[in-house]
Amino acid sequence: MYILKKCNLCKRNCLVNRYKQVGYCKQTDKIRVAKAVLTYFEEPCISNSKGSGTIFFSGCNMGCIFCQNEKISTNNFGCDITSDKLASIMLDLQNKGAININLVTPTPHIIGIIDAIKKAKDKGLTIPIIYNTGTYENIESIKLLDGLIDVYLPDLKYCDDALAIKYSNTKNYFLNATLIIEEMYKQVGPCEFDQNGNIKKGVIVRHLVLPHAINDSKQILKYLYETYQDSIYISIMNQYTPIKPLNYKELNSKLSDEEYNDLIDYAVSLGIKNAFCQLDSTSSKDFIPNFDLEGINN
Repeated sequence: MYILKKCNLCKRNCLVNRYKQVGYCKQTDKIRVAKAVLTYFEEPCISNSKGSGTIFFSGCNMGCIFCQNEKISTNNFGCDITSDKLASIMLDLQNKGAININLVTPTPHIIGIIDAIKKAKDKGLTIPIIYNTGTYENIESIKLLDGLIDVYLPDLKYCDDALAIKYSNTKNYFLNATLIIEEMYKQVGPCEFDQNGNIKKGVIVRHLVLPHAINDSKQILKYLYETYQDSIYISIMNQYTPIKPLNYKELNSKLSDEEYNDLIDYAVSLGIKNAFCQLDSTSSKDFIPNFDLEGINN
């Protein structure tokens, strides 16, 4: 397997030497991060009342035109750090009371993350590690994480490849993402929780519901439930927020209550019980983090 000298961590397969140049994700051989803080707006079993120790990585291997984190995903805001520094950040978040370490958009940085997790565990990191991804890796990259990740938090954005290409510039997204989720489940198995309801291990699949794409969302829920039944959780998210005018007019409005309620009714009709729903208004720019290097330069 190629690593950073011919990078193929994700399905872009850029094969660039990241010690000398950058590929689609714009990342070098360094770990680049934009923020490391306790967050409280994740699923209840992830953030609870104490907060999730969330580390936002710079760069992204997807091309979602509606990305809310464009400052770090596309514009590459962040600071280069070493794996030793990343391990120190993880331990600092644990000391602040985080109930887990939540690695957001980690794909371009898998190699450095692996090194950092090992170093942090050697120095006393005990809380679960969450891998929070858009799910466009190569499966060999996910296999490198076996035994290091406790909870996988993959997106399953699209069923229809035409939508994936149109909105995220990703070919064969559904086929690849479902194989990735299968490998994740193989590694960590069914969801397990501690006495406080905090997740200890397992897979939670996130699906951001897009306006005017409810039929695609229904296909995703149907696939997940038929494949995994109640052994995973599904997070059905209504927080889509247009942050700038887009060329596709269907994405220039928020998801309607009628669309979301229709999807929830469909989930119930399938028999889905293990799901997180967002019943309050979460489609607001107020939920978009202010990326300012907080927690990095301490």
